[in-house]
Formats: sequence, structure tokens, C-alpha cells
Amino acid sequence: MRPAISLRHLSLPAVMAGFVAVLVGYTSSAAIIFQAAAAAGATPLQIGGWLSMLGLGMGITSLGLSLYYRTPILTAWSTPGAALLVTSLPGTPINEAIGVFIFASGLILLCGVTGLFARLMDYIPQAISAAMLAGILLRFGLDAFASLQVNFVLSAGMGLVYLIARRYLARYAIVLTLLAGLAIAALQGNIHLSQQPLTFAVPEFIAPHFTWSTLLGIGVPFFVVTMASQNAPGIATLKAAGYNVPTSPLISWTALVALLLAPFGGFSVCIAAITAAICMGPDVHADPQRRYMAAVAAGGFYLLAGVFGAVIGMLFSALPAALIHTIAGLALLGTIAGSLQRALQDERQRDAALIAFLITASGVTLLGVGSAFWGIIGGAIAHLILSLPQRKRLPGG
Repeated sequence: MRPAISLRHLSLPAVMAGFVAVLVGYTSSAAIIFQAAAAAGATPLQIGGWLSMLGLGMGITSLGLSLYYRTPILTAWSTPGAALLVTSLPGTPINEAIGVFIFASGLILLCGVTGLFARLMDYIPQAISAAMLAGILLRFGLDAFASLQVNFVLSAGMGLVYLIARRYLARYAIVLTLLAGLAIAALQGNIHLSQQPLTFAVPEFIAPHFTWSTLLGIGVPFFVVTMASQNAPGIATLKAAGYNVPTSPLISWTALVALLLAPFGGFSVCIAAITAAICMGPDVHADPQRRYMAAVAAGGFYLLAGVFGAVIGMLFSALPAALIHTIAGLALLGTIAGSLQRALQDERQRDAALIAFLITASGVTLLGVGSAFWGIIGGAIAHLILSLPQRKRLPGG
């Protein structure tokens, strides 16, 4: 039974977790979105409109799904898909690029409606899902401490505040750490705000054009990469955190929104993994059933980002990279620890989970598909082989 929605569930830690999730999402991959849109031949004004559509789409789906299921369901654009578009779209007319977006979203919607994707995810053991999540998040944890080499005062100061706050004000640890980071960065003069005024980017409808060459050469790989490297880890992240939400409706609703927004540049709306994990940690709330408000808050920040379009990316880019890496890594510490615990607690699945963790953490890319997908595949294969029945020894053999 789902808990009733209550404003009492909205807390400062939840709001800050939502803000950090959106902050990490935009600062970590907004540049890739710019490159993908530019590769499709979009003008700077059109790129602003594309970011507006993405923000609105992610905001609506994050708010709607999180409130309906009372679960921290965060959505995101497909960063691996955007990276593929950067390399595949140059030379492709923008109308054909829009056709690719519609085609891929239609295929994803078909997977959601038919339940094919959900049935596949049901066969993946929770230990392997948790190991995959830990492998994805490992890089963020390492980057937090690697930032000591980039800006020792900033990263060390944030780390010290985090530890002290965890000891005495655990629920507000990330809030205080972020404030400390902003204060130190400001004192260092490392916050570089542009003089460009805030403006609104009006999305522009672009008529799609479909050709077999672009649909097969770009659309199908974009569909595969988005499902394998974004939606699969996103669903696995929810399951690894203990949230057993029906898979097909999540895939269907996000794909439907992407399909409607595609003519305006909303190339994908998917289930988030890394940023969603920020909204699922114990720092948000001790009660897992009340953590959904973090994703609701993130949805609100997404809507704000959608209203201001490309300018929001400019504001996020004003912060130093060391601050972003440090706050993201510290915010994910609890989730990394919980994922590793769930991955390794069952001795029978430990070897398979460890294989999934190492493949994912390696960052390997095969056939254009990222390591998260191959981590799940490798872990599942290992689990199947290690679960084969042993030959019984004959008496006296």
C-alpha cells in the first residue's frame, strides 16, 4: 500500500538532494547535449529550446511518477545516447535527426507497452543489479577524492565539513557540505558567473523526415544504447535500492513523453540511474518510503531548468568542477556502501556480483554500448554458469 502524500515528507535534506541530483545531471553532461544538438545542425536558439523541452519533460515525468508511486523515480536524458548522436549526426539534416528521435522513442514505447523489457529485467538477480549500480557510482566516489589534487582546500574543506556534519547533524550533512563548498569557492574567486541576462528559449517545432539510412544507421543504435545504457541501469538502480516499481509503465510513460517532445528537440526521456541514486540515500530520510520527495524536488528544479533553457546550463557551469565532483561523490557514499552490501551479502551470488561490479567499473565500451549493460550481461552469464547443477559422484567414484 502506497503511503499518503504529505507535505510533511518534504524536508530540507530532500530538497537539497533533489537540487544536487539536477546539478550533477546538468553539469556532468550538458556539454554533450550541446554537442549533439550542434551536430544535428541546430542553431544556438534551437539548442536553448531543446534544453527547455528536456527540462520540462524530465520535470513532468519525475514529478508525476514519483508522486504516483511514492517512490524516488528520477528521469534523465540519455547521456550515452547523446554521446552516440555527437558522432553519428554530423552531416545529417536536422529534420532527419528529429525523425531519428521519434523512431527511437517509438521503439522504446513499444518495448514498454508489450512488457518485453520488464520480463527481461525480472530475470536479473538483485545482487547483480546492486553490483552494477556500485560499479557505476564507483567513479563518482573516486572523483570526489581525486579532486583533492585539483583543489585541495576546496575538496578537503568540504570533506571535513561532511564528516563533522555526519557526526552531529547527519540529515543536513550534504546541505552543509554544499554551502561550505560554495563559500570556499566564492572566497577563492572560482565562481565565474556570465554577464548574460536570463532569457527564455521558445521551443521550435521541426517537421520530421524519415529515411531508411538514418533510421537503421542511427535510429536503431540510438534505441539500443538508450535502452541498454540508460533505462536498464535506471530500472536496476530502483530495484537495487529496494523499490519494486512496475517496469513497463515507467518505460512507457517516459517514452511517450519523449515521443511527444521529439519534434521540439526532446530527443529522450529515460529512467535515471546515477542522479536517481542521490535521491535514494539515507541522507534524504531514514525512512525509505519518504525519500520520494527528493525526486519530487528534483522534478521542480527540472521544470525551472526547462523554463530558462540553455541559461541554466550556464549557471551550473559557473561552479568549479572540483566542487561538483566532491559534492556528488560525498552524496553517493551511502548509496555506494548499501549497493556493495546488497551485492556481496549472498555468498552464492558473490562471484557473479563481483564480476558485474568490475565490468561496470572498468568503463569498457563494446559495440557502442556502455559498461553498465555489459556488467549486467557478464554478471548474469556468471550467475547462470555458477548455478548449474554439479555432477553427482557415483559411489566408489
